[in-house]
Amino acid sequence: MKSLDIHKSEYLKQFKTQTYGRNLFRTQEEERLDAPNEECGIFGLYSDNDLDTFSLSQFGLFALQHRGQEACGISVLKDGRITNMKDEGLVLDVYKEIQEPETFMGNSAIGHTRYTTAGDKKKYNFQPFFAKNEYDQIILSIAHNGNLTNAKELKQELEAEGVVFRATSDSEVILRLIQKNLDLGLRGAIKATMEKIEGAYSVVGMTRNKFFAFRDFNGIRPLVLGAIDERSYVVASESVALDAVGAQYVRDILPGEIIYTNENEPGKLHSYMMDEAKGKQRICSFEYIYFARPDSTLENINVYEIREKSGEKIWEQAPVEADLVIGVPDSGVPAAIGFSKASGIPFRPVLIKNRYIGRSFIVPTQEMRERVVNLKLNPIISEMKDKRVVIIDDSIVRGTTSKRLVKILKDAGVKEIHFRSVSPPIIAPCYLGIDTPSKDDLISANMTTEELKNYLGVDSLEFLSIDNLKTILGSANHCFGCFTEEYPVGKGEEVDLFN
Repeated sequence: MKSLDIHKSEYLKQFKTQTYGRNLFRTQEEERLDAPNEECGIFGLYSDNDLDTFSLSQFGLFALQHRGQEACGISVLKDGRITNMKDEGLVLDVYKEIQEPETFMGNSAIGHTRYTTAGDKKKYNFQPFFAKNEYDQIILSIAHNGNLTNAKELKQELEAEGVVFRATSDSEVILRLIQKNLDLGLRGAIKATMEKIEGAYSVVGMTRNKFFAFRDFNGIRPLVLGAIDERSYVVASESVALDAVGAQYVRDILPGEIIYTNENEPGKLHSYMMDEAKGKQRICSFEYIYFARPDSTLENINVYEIREKSGEKIWEQAPVEADLVIGVPDSGVPAAIGFSKASGIPFRPVLIKNRYIGRSFIVPTQEMRERVVNLKLNPIISEMKDKRVVIIDDSIVRGTTSKRLVKILKDAGVKEIHFRSVSPPIIAPCYLGIDTPSKDDLISANMTTEELKNYLGVDSLEFLSIDNLKTILGSANHCFGCFTEEYPVGKGEEVDLFN
């Protein structure tokens, strides 16, 4: 048997060249219905010198592909002109549509890979968003990760002032507020915008001669800063995007912080804190459990280590006698390794992934849709048959995927199944940039743990406790809203802000 350190090394190495898939048991439809989904990943690059922004933005967004697979877009600044391209599809597919890459080579670029939360799935909601002047020239472009809770109210105010909206996304509210206040200067326009908007937002953007990024007062959605050299900077949702472009991690952008360039001091990055007393660290705890790539570092905390510790901690919380530990690829594997390390029960990577499968299967019947899963992952029956198995997963949302996973294990001849979720029960939707089902569809909001155990048909079921999650993270300075129904900011009048 390979050592756990070798398993860890091999597990992390694969994501350098391949996209990260969270729970590969979920079909594409279930990724929408039976999993929390991150709204997007954002990426920004600025240099005093011309760079291959076409390639670097592609590499950065590819590293963030797990944060959204619906659409991708970029804006590039070259010689005072902003060029924009966005389309439906995965990052590499969208970039293949660019016929003249040299058009997208300049000294600054921002990019976005999208999963829908607020707004519908029309092309006009794809990002980056941009604003034009009377000469039909793009003067401002932004990419946003998060969700505004007062977007509807602000949209109505702006429309009453004559502002025309072209999309149905809350991100356009941010764009129009900055555009409206540009006569205050860039920093003044962002400051006026942050004083109005509420909710979760990490934003990167550019004008025709400046680059900027800013983050909400609670730092709910992640945003990290890196440097390629002394005059070239990168901003991204996760540190893996810095790695992808050869940038060194500098630090996380602080809650309530604005960073920006000044045309009078090219190559220098400035920082402005809106209100240090108002800024609080409340980054989403689910970033560590599920959303972020395992080789990312957020707020100086390594994601892989958190996931491995969660497996160790749930063993301490709910030990069980078993012969084998399995992690659901990809997100459940680090916790399974941690569980194995703490318990001494062997970990085996016995759910085998097909590395070449795409997302584009079109299957008309439910029976055939079920079979797609076995194309993605296939169990090694000889390793499971007549064994007592602990299955480690990141979370249970609607329960449909977990139930089918249990059936697959039973069909493989497993004698006992002990299910461990390394997140607490998800009992409430998120209003701050994550797409979760309504409370009626969240199975832990409607069943006790015992009832859910019987529904899944397992021999035991345990969730990581909130207290143990806080212990692993090292503090309570996170958003735990989906586990506690208590949020850092008010959730607003309604979830569907525009439709």
